[in-house]
Amino acid sequence: MKFDSISHVEDLLKKQGYLPNKEIATVVYLAARLQKPVLVEGPAGTGKTELAKSVAHMLKMELIRLQCYEGLDESKAIYEWNYRKQLLRIQAVDVDVKQQWSVLSEDIFSEEYLLERPLLKALRTPSQSVLLVDEVDRLEVEAEALLLEVLSDFQVSIPELGTIASKQIPLVFLTSNATRDLSEALKRRCLYLYLDYPDIDREREIIESKVAGVTEALAHQISDYISKLRDMDLKKRPSVSESLDWAASLVEMGVVSLSRETTIATLNILLKYRSDIDLVKSSLQSGRMVLG
Repeated sequence: MKFDSISHVEDLLKKQGYLPNKEIATVVYLAARLQKPVLVEGPAGTGKTELAKSVAHMLKMELIRLQCYEGLDESKAIYEWNYRKQLLRIQAVDVDVKQQWSVLSEDIFSEEYLLERPLLKALRTPSQSVLLVDEVDRLEVEAEALLLEVLSDFQVSIPELGTIASKQIPLVFLTSNATRDLSEALKRRCLYLYLDYPDIDREREIIESKVAGVTEALAHQISDYISKLRDMDLKKRPSVSESLDWAASLVEMGVVSLSRETTIATLNILLKYRSDIDLVKSSLQSGRMVLG
């Protein structure tokens, strides 16, 4: 898929309910044109995963997701053999044939017994897909090597079958919460996009587009207050998804304007640590933080 222009990307993403800035639209445009993976880095809850999902929806492509975690290996990321089915096949043959291992091994290490995991599936899907490698920074450093062959040549090596090249080149998004530095080899293969928390005006636009019934005035109050919270020394700053939850909750409660009492009563929607709630509550009650 090649887009007509950067503005074309902007229009398509907006139709999916994702409000991009020029930088986001430019990187998506170039990723499709150059067939390069995109490394999307930034704090949790800034729309990194949602970007990949929105691109898949707008292009009507299958989204194939690899959720990264500590201990992930090639059996979960690329492929593994269906050992139970292989064992049943071995048990089903005659004793004499069992001795002919070279013949039997060609059978049990064939396509029929291969289990595709996300990376291999993305390469072998007949039509182009969107591959989302989510939270890549949670992998151990050694496990990043699993991605390099795929991202370098869009192929994987399976000892029993040889090298399997891609039928098409997927559109790849790797997300990272920047909990550790990724290898230079991985970064070198990717376009880079940093998604920070939105500014007040952009967050207001997001709230207005996503939360039914919210007024422009309330959306502005919410985005302004959340911006102040993110400037505080909190253990976990509110994400965009949490600001949307807060806005939806306030609308459900019939709130038309923020008050100190309502804000204190609903802090648990925005903040997920007791120490953060106590700090913000104290700031509101003492007057050190004001609304509006």
